[in-house]
Amino acid sequence: MLSARLFLVRHGQSTYNAQARLQGQADPPLSDAGRAEAQRLKPALPPFDEGRVVTSDLKRARETAELLGYPGARLDARFREINAGAWAGRSLSDFPSGSETAWRGGALKAPDGESWEELQARVGGALDELIAAGGTWLVVCHGGVVRAALSHVTGADPQRVAGPANASLTVFKAQSPPQVEAYGWVPALSVG
Repeated sequence: MLSARLFLVRHGQSTYNAQARLQGQADPPLSDAGRAEAQRLKPALPPFDEGRVVTSDLKRARETAELLGYPGARLDARFREINAGAWAGRSLSDFPSGSETAWRGGALKAPDGESWEELQARVGGALDELIAAGGTWLVVCHGGVVRAALSHVTGADPQRVAGPANASLTVFKAQSPPQVEAYGWVPALSVG
């Protein structure tokens, strides 16, 4: 019998991802490519009881959960992306490289945005609740949330961790302390 695990899936590509725009808690839908990415990931996941599937309440995560076969997933706003405040929707090219922005784990944030520490506390608390509840869970969320979860579990510096790809899978063994089994895994494209 396998021990309990947390499966974190980053949503498929959104229209903002395709346009290289900062999302934060803006609510764009999946792009056509993002829907295809979610469909490609679906067969790689084990089956879950729908009561053990949680998703961010943002559209791109909800759509991904639906495409994975879980239209009734429980919504949990704690698994939302970092709040980028007034910066949401801006082109990523508007920000200087190396500016250590909050969504990359740095200190720079919009005046009305959320700090990395706030994001990590929010995500860490939600993860700890799932682990305490026991069993295996599927969480459909966002790149910043996956990085915050990894940092919460391992203590890794988020600025030294690459963001996970769209429609990627991160797996933690749900024990005390949790243990990383996979980070940002993406199924191979079929050739032919």
